[in-house]
Amino acid sequence: MSPESVHDQLVEIDGHQLKLRRLDKVLYPETGTTKAEVLDYYARIAPVLLPRLANRPVTRLRWPDGVLTKPFFEKNLPAHAPDWLRTVVLPTPGSSRNRETMRFPLIDGMAALIWAANLAALELHVPQWTVGPRGAVHDPDQLVIDLDPGAPAALAECAEVALLVRDRLRADGLDAVPVTSGSKGLQLYVPLVGSQSASVVHGYARAMAESLERTARDKVVAKMAKNLRPGKVLLDWSQNNPAKTTICPYSLRGRAQPWVAAPRSWDELEDCDSLTQLTATQVLDRVDELGDLSKALSGPGFRLPS
Repeated sequence: MSPESVHDQLVEIDGHQLKLRRLDKVLYPETGTTKAEVLDYYARIAPVLLPRLANRPVTRLRWPDGVLTKPFFEKNLPAHAPDWLRTVVLPTPGSSRNRETMRFPLIDGMAALIWAANLAALELHVPQWTVGPRGAVHDPDQLVIDLDPGAPAALAECAEVALLVRDRLRADGLDAVPVTSGSKGLQLYVPLVGSQSASVVHGYARAMAESLERTARDKVVAKMAKNLRPGKVLLDWSQNNPAKTTICPYSLRGRAQPWVAAPRSWDELEDCDSLTQLTATQVLDRVDELGDLSKALSGPGFRLPS
């Protein structure tokens, strides 16, 4: 037996063969988490993750040599990708690689998900819109507000501000799903009916953030300038620009530990002092116990007020 075969494995998933490589490679040195454990997480979380990825072009952030090394973003489909992978060609004006279009993968099943994880694509980033069967870009079906703390503000302060955002959204007849980001802050997602343009969604998010900045200046900032952010929470409305992507709920993060972008309950955010980021193991246990806390994003969406 060759040394390579000790840590490589050929598997069949949904009728597709995949060679899983370097399964004993440690991707998270602080916890000793191996690539095999990363693949296991993605396989087990797939029932709740795949609906969040469905019909969204996926940008991958890859750490082939582990999270202590520099990662790279990958949008275009790699040359060695399997021909059974569903893909979509989309315009990419202003691309750093001077490409007018790129071919993105659509991760629509277990085989595609494990293919991506096998490439050490720890983070899966998606836009707030989907594509149709023939690649047509649809209007956004969700709005996102990214809450990013400026030190010394941290996750607890993000949770406090998230409650202010929740109340503002509810005053407009909207409700949101909170997601701790697996990094520093959290995101709030509002499911939409999907027939409102990206400019309308982007405009609403910006106006809402700027309104909260005026009423809670000691806690909230809506401008991107870094010198304005220390001790406050940035409400990043710009994530609703159709050219931008956000970490997908249930995706791993490439941080010191295998933290996850984890859907949470509002009760958890109200107990903000005990709120922490969650690891892959904790998230799997929570899904077993609580089910999918992001399932509202698959249900009937809201219409933004005019």
